[in-house]
Amino acid sequence: MNKILLVEDNQSILLGLSYLLKEEQFEYRIAKTKIEALRLIDLEQFDLALLDIALPDGSGFELCKYIKTKTEIPVIFLTAKDDEKDVVQGFDLGADDYIIKPFRNRELISRINNVLRRNNKQNNGLICGDIRIDTNSGKVFKENEEIVLTKLEYKILVNLFSNIGKLVTREKILNDIWDIARKLCRR
Repeated sequence: MNKILLVEDNQSILLGLSYLLKEEQFEYRIAKTKIEALRLIDLEQFDLALLDIALPDGSGFELCKYIKTKTEIPVIFLTAKDDEKDVVQGFDLGADDYIIKPFRNRELISRINNVLRRNNKQNNGLICGDIRIDTNSGKVFKENEEIVLTKLEYKILVNLFSNIGKLVTREKILNDIWDIARKLCRR
């Protein structure tokens, strides 16, 4: 399940977004201020940040800059600021998308899914909670600290991560591990 940081100070927008994200089965955390958002970013791992620009204690632009220098979290601005200079500034800071309020719910969900899909392809990894598998390097991380595994442990973990939400029998794990080993030997 993807986890979203929602940074918005308008209560009615928060209620609508909370309902929408819950219906789409996203896990999310809410921050109404820049300070709350910074605290959550430092404490938890997120797959995406939805940021308003006008916050009571700062700017979503400042928050985006912090996110892009400290993490790999993709950012979507969700804001009423529709001036071209604001849109350009958002993209120049590294935003992955920029959506102007009022927004359409289905379009927002489609854009969120698109950014998540693009980001997962770029990372070429598997993520569940605070555990991330980088399939390019063959490394496993928990809260950004590397966990050293044997080759067999790594293969089993990749198999389980690839089948999240499904029943995985011992026989399936063994068959899949041998399939992975055969593919690696052909390289």
